[in-house]
Amino acid sequence: MTSFWNWYVTILSLGTIVALTWLLLATRKGQRPDTTDQTMGHTFDGIQEYDNPLPKWWFMLFIGTVVFALGYLVLYPGLGNWKGVLPGYEEGWTGVNQWKKEMARADEQYGPLYAKYAAMPVAEVAKDEQALKMGARLFASNCSVCHGSDAKGAYGFPNLTDHDWLYGGEADTIKTTIMGGRQAAMPAWKDILGEEGIKNVAGYVRSLSGLKNPEGIDLAVGQKTFATNCAVCHGPEGKGVQAMGAPNLTDRTWLYGSGFAQVQQTLRYGRNGKMPAQKDMLGNDKVHLLAAYVYSLSQKAAQQ
Repeated sequence: MTSFWNWYVTILSLGTIVALTWLLLATRKGQRPDTTDQTMGHTFDGIQEYDNPLPKWWFMLFIGTVVFALGYLVLYPGLGNWKGVLPGYEEGWTGVNQWKKEMARADEQYGPLYAKYAAMPVAEVAKDEQALKMGARLFASNCSVCHGSDAKGAYGFPNLTDHDWLYGGEADTIKTTIMGGRQAAMPAWKDILGEEGIKNVAGYVRSLSGLKNPEGIDLAVGQKTFATNCAVCHGPEGKGVQAMGAPNLTDRTWLYGSGFAQVQQTLRYGRNGKMPAQKDMLGNDKVHLLAAYVYSLSQKAAQQ
């Protein structure tokens, strides 16, 4: 903040407090010392206003707000470049510095516990009840906004409690996904296939999982087009390739819907969903716990 704005904010803030204090004391001085039955001489809706002073407790509340405001402006930033005198913040108090201080305190307290679990294989951590409780809290704070509080996903966000995995459901693979994130790369085909080609391929893809199509869909042409353009990612039988994140098209799991119009939309415009990397946000030890929790969800489903 430049010198001009520093002084502008400082003078405006303090000047406002001083002006309000003067107004409060000046009006208080001109009031009657005691209550009286004398009115102000006007009536509104049958109600008369008495010429009585402001109650003392109310006046003291006003004074208290002034004292609080001055104390706050001494402790915290609020007067231009003034950083406040609150102890424990060398660079001055800010919301970010407060967060960093709390995170440092939490890391000091829980760091050894995170390190203990980080030294264990993810699959082993997934069997530890205390670790799963910690992982569940990490999931609720960082992942549930997309995958849901029950981890069953939503439109465009994978269900993490079933057996279907775009990039693989092994323990270490899940950790790799969370650490580095994933970027889908389903290209748009509308300019290459045209509307008729989009309809035929959509019909053929739906038929792979046993879904019925509208009349007029040429599955043979759709199969030929699929083999030429789609098999390189999804495989010749449409069972997907996890190394590429290409989904299996022969099951009943559809990330963006299995309706004929929905599949056409996917083919026409492509899909480029992004799973953000959590490495810089959470760090290796927390991601390790998070991966163990997510892995445990699919293992429970496998046992049912």
